[in-house]
Amino acid sequence: MKFQPRELPLGSPPFFEDEANRTWVPLYSHACSFGPDIFVDKMMNLIKNPNLNSSWLFRADILYDEAKTKGNTNSIGSSSSSATDADSLTGNTAASSNTRPAPVDAGVGTVAVADANAHAHASPDATAEDEAPKHHHHHETQLPSRTASEVRPLAVQIRGMTLERTLVRRLIPRNERRDKPLEQTCAFFTTKTAHDGHDMDSTALASGSTSGSRSESPSPSALVIYMPHSASADDLPFYHPKVQGIAHLHQWDEAGKGTISIHFLPYPEHPLSDARLQRTAFHLLEIIDKHGHGAAEGYVKRVNHDLVIPQDRFQNRYALLKSKYARQLVDSWAEKTDPSKHVFEDLGIAAFLIELWSDMYPKETAAFPGFVDIGCGNGLLVYLLTQEGYSGWGFDARERKSWAQYRTRGQASPSGSSLEERLLLPAAVSRSGQDQANADADNESSDLSHGVVHDGVFPPGTFIISNHADELTPWTPILAACSRCPFIMIPCCSHNLTGDKFRAPPPQDKTKAKSTYASLVDWVSRIAEDCGWKVETEMLRIPSTRNTCLLGRSRTREVPEADIVALIAKYGGTGGYYENVAKLIKSGPRGH
Repeated sequence: MKFQPRELPLGSPPFFEDEANRTWVPLYSHACSFGPDIFVDKMMNLIKNPNLNSSWLFRADILYDEAKTKGNTNSIGSSSSSATDADSLTGNTAASSNTRPAPVDAGVGTVAVADANAHAHASPDATAEDEAPKHHHHHETQLPSRTASEVRPLAVQIRGMTLERTLVRRLIPRNERRDKPLEQTCAFFTTKTAHDGHDMDSTALASGSTSGSRSESPSPSALVIYMPHSASADDLPFYHPKVQGIAHLHQWDEAGKGTISIHFLPYPEHPLSDARLQRTAFHLLEIIDKHGHGAAEGYVKRVNHDLVIPQDRFQNRYALLKSKYARQLVDSWAEKTDPSKHVFEDLGIAAFLIELWSDMYPKETAAFPGFVDIGCGNGLLVYLLTQEGYSGWGFDARERKSWAQYRTRGQASPSGSSLEERLLLPAAVSRSGQDQANADADNESSDLSHGVVHDGVFPPGTFIISNHADELTPWTPILAACSRCPFIMIPCCSHNLTGDKFRAPPPQDKTKAKSTYASLVDWVSRIAEDCGWKVETEMLRIPSTRNTCLLGRSRTREVPEADIVALIAKYGGTGGYYENVAKLIKSGPRGH
């Protein structure tokens, strides 16, 4: 149903009174069927995740949390909302009527007090040289972050309401060269009684009454206020509306009916009649309405992000790589594919890998063992990783145009080049008599054994990357087990072990999705588990619907070579594999 709140006339009486005698102006009101507990929980989630309200924002870092500081773990809003529990309820929520999206603030971060060692965001003024790591560990380029004792929340008191919890968050924009971060106080208030006649009955206003009737009976209320730490409207970044404060009010009655409303504390020089402020207020109320009703109707989040690498670390690394490489890579794109997709996708994967490797191979105790990207496609991911100081190489069945600008020397490949044209013919594959006959009848096929075939055996410990590798995807955990190598695979198109296209069987777990892609992910995960891998899953924050990353870095058991042969047979065998490999050299490269 289309969201149609009641627009309140400018000059409507305030719904609550500020102890500092500031006037909070109500803008929109709407009836709701979700109670105060859901309202508080969803507001906490929005405080943690401002990206749900504005595509201009990455996240928020929680710098101060009064409830945690006082040790009050039962405080309002202290339930653990998932960082992305509304991701599928809302996508890019920017107002379509703007040439620039209507800016909105509403939060992120984790509910914990920041400490002096928290990961800080990359400096927007840093040069490429400043940002470049001097080796493959990343922690040298971070800015110091403020401790909780250095953060002071702005004071705000509301008559007749009890302040339950105060947080300070730092809003982190996607592009710090364009917009600056902003600190903001977030305050939670509640009341169990009427406000002594001072509050306008917002339920009456929502139903169309503007007679000014007061609430006669107790009306449990919850109020959440955002106060930007800004000296003036001119100091506010673009993504924040030019107001001194934003308030969300929830009122609930014993009959199970309620009202939500949005209120602004304006600057005198920025009247609320401004169309942009009106759109922003509408949007903010629409988001809490959508999330609140979704929770009331039993919505359950299906996707969990940031299980392997924390969101702030990934996004900080991504922002650094983006500022360093993105423009140059887009401007020099040599392929026919869309650079706006592929460049930022590979920047995201590179950011994830760099942060993952900093955990797996800490500089004090472990040397980086090198990587190999099987089915490396355009070679951009290999280029980014080698530029960032990681030794490795990649290969694909066909050379791409872009290899000329991405290829580097001195890498741990058979030829010393970072990008090579090679076909994977795993040592575990035995060519059948028919395959041999077909190869002998085809000179081009029979040449496969002369310098262009790789047997899939890598030095132990080499980190295997399988990014949209298609035919090589189901082989990835098998090769990793045989060579004792950790791996990631990001499945895309569905192929079996022979290299043929096929639809993987649906998951045996009836609670899992049964789409073609979900079936492929489940199928290759089962191959990995049967190979003795503990499979970790991360939903990557990249511009692709094929963003499931399967990570194997620890073993549940060792699998003998004989069991590998049986496993290959269990998952369909390899008959015709050699012939399919031969076909790859004749066909043009795909767009991955």
